[in-house]
Amino acid sequence: MKPLLLIDVDGPLNPFAAPSAPAGFTAHEMRPAGWGFPSPLRVLLDPRHGAELRGLSRWYEPVWATTWEDRANAWIGPRLGLPWLPYVQWPPDALAWAPAGTYWKTPAVVEYAAGRPFAWVDDEIGDPDRAWVRGHHPGAALLSRIDPSVGLVREDFVRLEEWGRARQG
Repeated sequence: MKPLLLIDVDGPLNPFAAPSAPAGFTAHEMRPAGWGFPSPLRVLLDPRHGAELRGLSRWYEPVWATTWEDRANAWIGPRLGLPWLPYVQWPPDALAWAPAGTYWKTPAVVEYAAGRPFAWVDDEIGDPDRAWVRGHHPGAALLSRIDPSVGLVREDFVRLEEWGRARQG
């Protein structure tokens, strides 16, 4: 069974903290249903990320691990040329049961992985999350913090490919 590749949108795919669109990125105005934002969201996407993620599907089972949840399939995936992907559905009380010092997504990611090896790309991952995963997840895990002003870069995809390939044993 392939490892999971858990993909956050805002930060890794949408470098929202960039002062302007990085080279290769296109700005999209989106208004996902049910979010209640008074104005559209500006989302920066690079179509090269779609090709990179499709390539990684040789080594991984990709999964959305984003607050966009299934909306990522409607709004992000098509713009990157991705197929429909499963997604982590966050528990409504995720903030309440996250251990002190960890990112609120971390326990839900470990629960979703259910012991399977996984790589996770997110802009909020830190050392407390890595330590918590080591102590609560029996499988291999690669947690990659992505700079939200840059997004995923080629070196990230190379590291993900090497890690995923090494798990194909």
